[in-house]
Amino acid sequence: MSRTRIPISKAEEEARIRRERLDLSTAEIGLTVRTTNCLEERGIFTVRDLLNSTPDELLSISNFGEKTLEEVYFALDRIGYSRQSIRAK
Repeated sequence: MSRTRIPISKAEEEARIRRERLDLSTAEIGLTVRTTNCLEERGIFTVRDLLNSTPDELLSISNFGEKTLEEVYFALDRIGYSRQSIRAK
């Protein structure tokens, strides 16, 4: 039996990719082991968890300072989440 594929619009494909990126672990986006450990100790395991955290919440984590926050922003930016979209919460 021949199957035909239903074309997916570019917008639908981009939305699917963004949803998949939300489920990536903090380690999968290229954060250092130290940063990943800091986040996991606070219960932040995925990109979704990270995006639901405010900068102040992140900075309140032990051993998590401005330099670490910049590392997080850089990693998120690499997968399509800009600092402006993060702070717009």
